[in-house]
Amino acid sequence: MTDTRSIIRLAAQPSLDTIAVTQEPIPAPGRGEVLLRVRASSLNYHDYLVVAGFIPQPAGRVPMSDGAGEVVALGEGVEHWRVGDRVMGAFFPDWVGGAPTDANNAAISGETADGFAASHVVVPAHSLTAMPADWSFAEAATLPCAGLTAWRALTVEGRLAAGATILLPGSGGLSLYMLQIARALGIGTIMISSSDEKLAALKAMGADVLINYRANPDWALTVRDRTGGRGVDLALDIGGQSTFAKSVAACRMGGHLIVVGTTSNGVPDLPLRDVVMRHIRIGGMAVGSVAHLAELVDFVERHDLRPHIDRSFPLAELGAAFRHQLSGQHMGKIVLAYP
Repeated sequence: MTDTRSIIRLAAQPSLDTIAVTQEPIPAPGRGEVLLRVRASSLNYHDYLVVAGFIPQPAGRVPMSDGAGEVVALGEGVEHWRVGDRVMGAFFPDWVGGAPTDANNAAISGETADGFAASHVVVPAHSLTAMPADWSFAEAATLPCAGLTAWRALTVEGRLAAGATILLPGSGGLSLYMLQIARALGIGTIMISSSDEKLAALKAMGADVLINYRANPDWALTVRDRTGGRGVDLALDIGGQSTFAKSVAACRMGGHLIVVGTTSNGVPDLPLRDVVMRHIRIGGMAVGSVAHLAELVDFVERHDLRPHIDRSFPLAELGAAFRHQLSGQHMGKIVLAYP
C-alpha cells in the first residue's frame, strides 16, 4: 500500500472550478474504526450543494456522501470486519438503527463529517454495510443514498404493498431505484418527465403510466384520471415550489406525500385546504439507517436488482461529473471510479 492518498478537500469558498485532487498521508484507523480503500462513489444533488458552496462548510471538508470499497486496516476493538471485506459507507455514519435522533443524525458524510472523495478514508466500523454479492464497486456506491432513500420511502415510511400506486418524478437514480423496488413489490408506477425519449426508456424499464409534464402542464389531473379518479397512494416530490401543489393534488384521499429534497430555490405554497380536507399526510425524510441499508441489500440480492448507471468519471473530473448532472441529460446514477 502506498503511503499517500488522493483526496479532494474543499476551499473556503468552493465551486465546481476550485475542485482539485491533492496528495496527503494515509491516516491510521483508531479504536472502533476501519481504514477503507475507496473504489467508487456516486453523485447526489446534496453533494452538489456542498461542493458548490450552497451548504457552507469549513475549509478542508472532504465531500461525497456515497462510497464503496474494501477494508484495508482495522482499528483496535473492531471484530465484525476483516481485511478484504467489500463494504459501503453510510450517509449518516452514526445512525445504526432505530428512529432518527439529533444525535445519530448529527454526522453526515460529506457535509458535517468528511466523506468519500478520497482514495482512503477512516470511518466508524459501525457505519459499514456489506456490499450486495457480485455487485461492482460502482454499482454498490449508488445504493447508500439513492437506493436507501427509495427503500425507506416505499417500505418504511410508505408501508406500501402490492396493488398500491406511486407517482415518481424524473429519471434520476432515486426514481429509477423506486421504480425497480416498486415493480418487485407489485406496486404500480406513474412517472413524469419533460423528455419523450426518457419516457420511452422508462416504459422499457417497466413503468406503467408515463406523462410528459411539459406537454401536459395539468399532469396532476391526468394522474387522477389514469387512476380512475382516485389518485396515487404515495407521491414523491423533489421539485419543491414547481411541483408541490400538483403532487398534493395527485394523491388519493388519505394519501401520502414524501419530500426528500428540492431542486428549486423557492419555497412551495402549501395547498392547505387540499391537505386538510383530503387528509393528505406530508412527511419529510432523509436517506435511512445502517440497519435499513442491510435490509435493502438482502432485498436486491433476493430480487436480482441492479442499478442503472448513466456514466462514470474519474475522481479528478468531479467538476465535470457535476456539470453532467446539472445538464439533466443523464438517466440513473453518475458514478466516480477511483484508481
